[in-house]
Amino acid sequence: MISENLNAIFKEIENGNNLGEKINLIGASKMNDAETINRAIECGLKIVAENRVQEFLQKVDFVKNARWHFIGHLQTNKVKYLVGKVDVIHSVDSIKLAEEISKVATKKGIIQKVLCEVNIGGELSKSGISPENAEEVVKEIALLKGVKCVGLMAMLPHSQDQELLKKLCLQMRAIYDKLKGDGFEFEYLSVGMSNDYKIAIQNGSNTIRIGSAIFGARNYL
Repeated sequence: MISENLNAIFKEIENGNNLGEKINLIGASKMNDAETINRAIECGLKIVAENRVQEFLQKVDFVKNARWHFIGHLQTNKVKYLVGKVDVIHSVDSIKLAEEISKVATKKGIIQKVLCEVNIGGELSKSGISPENAEEVVKEIALLKGVKCVGLMAMLPHSQDQELLKKLCLQMRAIYDKLKGDGFEFEYLSVGMSNDYKIAIQNGSNTIRIGSAIFGARNYL
């Protein structure tokens, strides 16, 4: 199943997004064991990601030949467990969090790549910086030692309104392009999950975080 699912997604993204940019496919491996994740890696998955620090720590030593990202909400007291162990932290939603990452990374003598999380839908239930403040926050993060902001991340609202989702994707792309034009070395516009990645890559996203569409429905029992 994993092989078939991945091959279908690889085929969908082989031509890149609507701008011809290569798509970074991230396997959101939440609630899947290391054996299952390794099977996906053997089928061609190159980046895997967790959204809980505890789950990442339980799996990291058993998952082979892949790069790790972290895509979940991150508390400052858990930063020390991730810095230097994951390539990219997607969910930097405050200057306070960025400062803690800077402190830990500087102590380790490394540069930690991060994405600035934008609450593009203005949803009270979701964390993230408001679209209006995103540029300012990225510029503040750039002043910190040990941290490099390499793009933006957002979660789209659960909505059947395709026009709304398209509009929000294009707004994210506009912020991304503006900051890139200002000289930031951006690599990732991380928008799109299993239920909305198709509309995301049709409207500027170059990074998608896919869980159930690769691994199958999660069993929450």
